[in-house]
Amino acid sequence: MIFNVLRKLFMIAGVVFSQAIFAQSPTVIRIAAPDLSAGAKHAAGGVTDVLYTKRWIENEFAKDHIKVQWYFFKGAGPAINEALANNQIDFAFLGDLPPIIGKARGLDTQLLVPTTRGLTNYLAVRSDLNVKKLSDIKGKRIGILRGTADELSLIAALQSQGLSIRDVRLVNLDFNAVNAALAAKRIDASWGPARFIALRDKGIVKLPVSTRQLNGAGASQGVFLGSQKFIKAYPKETQRLVNQVVNGLYWLSQEKNRIPQIALFFTQASYPASVYAQELHGVNFKFLYSPLFDQYYLTQLQQKINLAQSQGLIRQPIQLKSWVNPQFANQAIVNLKLQQYWQPTATYDYLKK
Repeated sequence: MIFNVLRKLFMIAGVVFSQAIFAQSPTVIRIAAPDLSAGAKHAAGGVTDVLYTKRWIENEFAKDHIKVQWYFFKGAGPAINEALANNQIDFAFLGDLPPIIGKARGLDTQLLVPTTRGLTNYLAVRSDLNVKKLSDIKGKRIGILRGTADELSLIAALQSQGLSIRDVRLVNLDFNAVNAALAAKRIDASWGPARFIALRDKGIVKLPVSTRQLNGAGASQGVFLGSQKFIKAYPKETQRLVNQVVNGLYWLSQEKNRIPQIALFFTQASYPASVYAQELHGVNFKFLYSPLFDQYYLTQLQQKINLAQSQGLIRQPIQLKSWVNPQFANQAIVNLKLQQYWQPTATYDYLKK
């Protein structure tokens, strides 16, 4: 009798303990990224495509029966900020402006891993127009998706040449709509990353100016960020997730993976392989894909915050020190035994010396 009572008590205690342990782990991890694909597959470029296609995150959490859900947004940063505000996602891969806008508007996020830095942007101009420098686009119609890294990059590039955003006429269009509008001559130009190389190769646009010629002015950077709510509730899972992000950056930063990453990007995004081959030619991968919150990255980020505020894109100031959380990326580097692999940089170092 006593034995049976004790056995039932132990069984109940075991169930309660198991439930408590289970409650300490999430059932799902929700990750968002902009959808930059020109085809049927999802693509966001860089480390996002590596992790999404190779399923390293899913494999990491499979043994704990934790699901990983990916969400790709055609509305890019603004749509992802809305999803964060509605608690529909836990983590996101983004360019620099959307996280700044989100933070200034009260989103409780932390920046966890730099994912790209010094990313080249191009001025894409209709091939029938005589534009050779940035000052030549004064008064012209510039198609761009407002609230994205492309917008802030354009502002920075214009300022480097003594111009302002008020010198052009912005037309708010998403990425694919910009391509169509350029081809139909409904806009005069646009500004953004390497996807415009495909339009140049078709004779639709010229690329007279890039951030490389401006010594990095207007170059973009990316970040992996997380909801403070999730990070506080599940620090162990956050660390395991960041481990995979850093591992993906390590894969990208190895010269031996140059051809595989080009193949991966064009397979996912449906842009020609030549676009990525040209964009990555001569690039310093260890700089581009460094996960370090070093002087260069933090200085650029602070400048972008200041620029966004001066342009009225945000109203509330942002305290960078409390927003950046390098502990997970630093620990991931230790976990992966990569302490000597990446070196901190203080200056624009996009191209190989």
